[in-house]
Amino acid sequence: MEQTQRAVLTVRNMSMNFGGLRALSEVDLEVRTGEVVALIGPNGAGKTTFFNCITGIYTPTEGEVLAFPQPVEGKVGKGVRINGMRTNLVCELGMARTFQNIRLFPSMTALENVMIGRHCRTRAGVLGAVLRGAKTRREEQEVVDVSYQMLKKVGLESVAGEYSRNLPYGAQRRLEIARALATDPFLLLLDEPAAGMNPQETLELKEMVIRIREEFQVCVLLIEHDMKMVMSLSDRIYVMEYGRVISTGTPAQVSADPQVIRAYLGEESDA
Repeated sequence: MEQTQRAVLTVRNMSMNFGGLRALSEVDLEVRTGEVVALIGPNGAGKTTFFNCITGIYTPTEGEVLAFPQPVEGKVGKGVRINGMRTNLVCELGMARTFQNIRLFPSMTALENVMIGRHCRTRAGVLGAVLRGAKTRREEQEVVDVSYQMLKKVGLESVAGEYSRNLPYGAQRRLEIARALATDPFLLLLDEPAAGMNPQETLELKEMVIRIREEFQVCVLLIEHDMKMVMSLSDRIYVMEYGRVISTGTPAQVSADPQVIRAYLGEESDA
């Protein structure tokens, strides 16, 4: 953790309406440098809608989403307003996400899937792709090299040439994270990364997220239902219910909040 923390993502008073339905209501959230922040809550609380609003899939009805990419020459800007920004531009800015439902290209290899993520950092235009000069060839090789390194970071280098559809479920989850890392993000957004994993896979995932944070100096915002993982991994937690944030704090503070026990943790313990 850094001595002096600064915000990398600030969400202020964000609401999202779908016709007459208010899916999110006046949500405030902040992620700071070096943090792993969790967003939890019962099914239907609005967690994935929140992710969709801050990654360009939806444009919030109200409020403001500000991203603060890495400072240039030690200077931190005022933030980039990303409300309504296209998803590819949000990714280029440095916010990369995985999805609750795996979204890999099944007929591409593991390496090719990661290469797709890396291409947002390439500069060769249409002409460069056609002429394939020395600069373009170097850039293409860089995409391959970086993508393979990302596979190594998540322990999948041995299946680089396998079609993604043939990989075990847990490996597909890790492949999505490798593809997100290939975009060179400052903020990694993970939507239920442990969904469908057994306890051993979940433990390995938690260790991988910790390693990624340290090695890549990346912040993490995750949605997760596995409370053991959330409580042991997160620096801070936001709890949502019916589209509102009802509690925020450290794992110890949140787990002792009666509202959280009623809305979420108690529900889980009875399951």
